Amino acid sequence: MLLAAVVALVVANTGAYDAFIHFWHTEVGFFFGDAFAGMSMAHIINDIFMAIFFLLVGLEVKYELTVGELTNIRQALLPIMAALGGVIVPVGIYLLFNATNPETAHGWGVPTATDIAFALGILALLGNRVPSGVRVFLSTLAVADDIMAILVIAIFYGQSPSLFWLGAAAAVLVVLVLMNRSHIYSLVPYLLVGAVLWYCVFMSGVHSTIAGVLLAFAIPSGSRVDLKSFTDWSGTKVRQAHEAFQPETPVIAQGKYIETVSSLSRVARQVVPPATRLEHKLYPWVYFAILPLFALTNADVSFTGVDVGAMLTDPVLYGVLLGLLVGKPLGIMVMSFAIVKSKLASLPENVNWGHMLGASILGGVGFTMAIFVANLAFDDEVLVATAKLGILAASLLAGIIGFLFPAFAGEARP
Repeated sequence: MLLAAVVALVVANTGAYDAFIHFWHTEVGFFFGDAFAGMSMAHIINDIFMAIFFLLVGLEVKYELTVGELTNIRQALLPIMAALGGVIVPVGIYLLFNATNPETAHGWGVPTATDIAFALGILALLGNRVPSGVRVFLSTLAVADDIMAILVIAIFYGQSPSLFWLGAAAAVLVVLVLMNRSHIYSLVPYLLVGAVLWYCVFMSGVHSTIAGVLLAFAIPSGSRVDLKSFTDWSGTKVRQAHEAFQPETPVIAQGKYIETVSSLSRVARQVVPPATRLEHKLYPWVYFAILPLFALTNADVSFTGVDVGAMLTDPVLYGVLLGLLVGKPLGIMVMSFAIVKSKLASLPENVNWGHMLGASILGGVGFTMAIFVANLAFDDEVLVATAKLGILAASLLAGIIGFLFPAFAGEARP
């Protein structure tokens, strides 16, 4: 992602930028006689590929709500309320600069979201210098933050919705829920119906990425296989495979052995819940393809032909920059302090306020989601570029400060 963002920034300020833009706006689709159905490559990344990213986010949120950190409300109260503070204060700071300007006031949602991949990636680089409680706090906060960002996008950054297509999307969602209740555990039917859901949401005017989240919550997180029975059955199958195996004969010629291990493999796959199977399949594609592609197509801040002086004095820049860099840590820390001092929750084990401040600073890394919201919030390309500049500057500074923050290097104190 970082490499892709750097490439986008470099290309955006060279003579190759026009060709770069033209390439990403190439129409891709299908011809049906004289009719053409398709969209630009940039829209495929932002509307289809990012829906897959949101599908993964939805699966992660579902895990946390089902068996993770969000199941125990008292345990989850601290990061949830900290995430809320980390949304409210950046909005206030952004509006402090832009509330009186109707052209820019709508961008208040840009500095509200934390980038899970970058924030947790930077935290991981700190290794054992960070207590495990800090990782749990930041990861749970990031998940809660994503839930709030999804709600913000769905409610405030869609077009005027079409009631017909919203009704169609609701009907498709009911089909998905009925499939879940009917104990359908194959992923293929969910993905096929999910594609229909995406189209209905896309046509409705609500941003199509929300379909990914809705699909995630419909995919079963249980298994059709009884684990006790599977243990006995698989043991029997392993013994049968051992008996059928002939070391001196090529495996391809051992029909009985292949049939036995194939049966074992087929049932063993069903032990893993569909939601978990899909999550594991999506991880490499999302983090090593979709998000870098998103960065490559959306981190292109061009200063060519732009009044840089006007951009550097634009209130959007400072609303986004200070919203992420100052508002995020301030909101997270103030809300955390209030929750702990009111005894509604306590700090994680071996975590002190210095660690909390370091984690709060990393909350200001808002790369992916913030850029995504900026594209939705502004129609003016100059305003989008200005918002992106604020996002990139804030994320870079928050990442460096959060990594170098002295509290991380010291011993954890209760």
